[in-house]
Amino acid sequence: MVTGNDGLLVLGVDPGLADTGYGAVRRQNGRLFLVTCGTVKTPANISEPKRLGLLAEQLRALMAELRPQAAAFEELFFSKNVRTAMAVGQARGVALLSAVEAGAAVHEYTPNQVKLSVTGYGGATKGQMLKMVQSLLATRELPRSDDAIDALAVAICHHHSGRLRMIISRAPAPAVVRR
Repeated sequence: MVTGNDGLLVLGVDPGLADTGYGAVRRQNGRLFLVTCGTVKTPANISEPKRLGLLAEQLRALMAELRPQAAAFEELFFSKNVRTAMAVGQARGVALLSAVEAGAAVHEYTPNQVKLSVTGYGGATKGQMLKMVQSLLATRELPRSDDAIDALAVAICHHHSGRLRMIISRAPAPAVVRR
């Protein structure tokens, strides 16, 4: 079945200062295919601004190579550790800017939306997410990085939500009953 977003390349991004996961997923003939995935790592022994600069440089190169039409991100989840939350927020800002500069449409989803879209259950575990990502992408080989798996999951979520929006847009308008 060919859908309205056939050929669409979505880059999912799971930002972090130390490790930023990425996963590119394309829809072709109604099926999802893994294009690439991995993790951008920044060394802990350099300053935070230099780490952010390195992350920006690597994400820009990735965007230029893949040229995704859309980039999908999980919305920020606030942890108890303020320092960690700030670092993740800064890395997320760098990633969002890289996507916007590359001309990708940016979309955001809550962690529950991603889990529900991928597994059908908003409280899915990491193991359940991994199994469904493997199944949906029809691949046995995925990286061992939770960050890359999370990035693939958010890219899959965007594909699923785009398909749902298309189905809804094609549905006939409900009849108005006047009494």
